[in-house]
Amino acid sequence: MIKNAVILSFLGKTRDRFAEYNEDRTTAERLKMASEMEGIEGIEAVFPYLVNDADYIRPLMSKYNLEWAAVNVNVKAEPEFKNGGLTSPKKEVREKAVQFIKNAKDFAQAVGARRVTCCPLSDGYEFSFQTDYPRAWRYLVESFGEAACYKTEIPLFVEYKPFESRGKCFIDTASKTLNLLRDIGVPQMGVTIDFGHSLCANENPAEALSMIAESSFLYYIHINDNDGNWDWDYFVGTKHLLGYIEFLYYLQRYGYSDFLTADTSPTRWDIKRNFETNARLSKKIWSLLENLDRKDIENLIHGDDYMKTWEFIETRIFSF
Repeated sequence: MIKNAVILSFLGKTRDRFAEYNEDRTTAERLKMASEMEGIEGIEAVFPYLVNDADYIRPLMSKYNLEWAAVNVNVKAEPEFKNGGLTSPKKEVREKAVQFIKNAKDFAQAVGARRVTCCPLSDGYEFSFQTDYPRAWRYLVESFGEAACYKTEIPLFVEYKPFESRGKCFIDTASKTLNLLRDIGVPQMGVTIDFGHSLCANENPAEALSMIAESSFLYYIHINDNDGNWDWDYFVGTKHLLGYIEFLYYLQRYGYSDFLTADTSPTRWDIKRNFETNARLSKKIWSLLENLDRKDIENLIHGDDYMKTWEFIETRIFSF
């Protein structure tokens, strides 16, 4: 059975270009809130801005009976990272970005987290002739490679996203992420598959998941939804319900038993109910899929009459 987690950043004040939402909360208050959410068992937290003191956070995690889904290391917020951290033409900036990831691994080890994930959002470009593409790729391979080789017992996961904060991120699709990991050549690496990022990249998340699961690399999941045009971080099922069901079907097919971490932004909606909905709906779908005859589904998928498949979806899957 899968487990559900939340990203702590969304349990306090958030903002977009136009407004602020919800009230600010301390890390301890956010952990308490997470612990009171039905169906939530773990958290992911951003290092070094929301969490950085292992001695402070360990007893709180124990007090609130929460597990670590991941430590998320931020390599975009520092002023010198605005034009790229891991791909900066300045060696000292790249070294600082790499050190951030190494420090995140130190922190993860100290608090008992099993993975570090990084989404290199400031590494990208906007315009033609703005960047040297082969040099940027070499820097990505070198920078992520150095960070990945440090404390390999804490695997480094790379999260892809097509845009934001750059107009186009270098690591924007599942296939490019796999190419990067293969060029790096460190087995103890993985891909963070964000359902919404996959949609914005014009991917089918279930297909992207299958491609990564068929590789030799690990994978970890962020759940949310959007309209495919922007990473709105809605709660699951609001725009792509059947696609989300297919995504969970393939997670089951590959034996995934780790966290589904909600990367959803409760701007105008109640925070607690937003994340409880993610957990409740995910577990309902997971349970329904577990109770279906997998051979029946696979025979339909392998067949050539989609209307039969749709009848199965209509009568057996939409029954939940």
